[in-house]
Amino acid sequence: KHGIGRLDMVENRFVGIKSRGVYETPGGTILKAAHHDLCSLTIDREVMRLYELFAGKISDLIYNGFWFSPEMDVLSVAAQKIQENVEGDVTLKLYKGVAYPVARTSAKSLYNSELSSMDIEGGYNQVDAGGFIRINAIRLKAHHAIKSLK
Repeated sequence: KHGIGRLDMVENRFVGIKSRGVYETPGGTILKAAHHDLCSLTIDREVMRLYELFAGKISDLIYNGFWFSPEMDVLSVAAQKIQENVEGDVTLKLYKGVAYPVARTSAKSLYNSELSSMDIEGGYNQVDAGGFIRINAIRLKAHHAIKSLK
């Protein structure tokens, strides 16, 4: 009804030629949207960045027929470790070709409203950001100084 998971694309084949592919994967698209939303709730930021790096390589390996390769074995172990705490429920709204997450819950959620609140005593304190910003600005100042020499 809403065209979820329809894709018409020109892609690069493993042998180096381009081909046109038309795919329809409504279930896969919906599951991917829900899974990604749940990952954002249950996986640490830096671990999520690693997972996103791995995901592209895993996709390429599967697409190119290397499911049983040694590199896939290594990435599978890493992906399984990353996914250990990914469990919960996600509610999606399907509308005009897109699956929108609108609610999520997990007993293993890393989100804590009290830690991230600027209103609750003992939570996030904006004053703490000053030192963090100054430390992160050091490399930017050095970069700007070098650029100014040109």
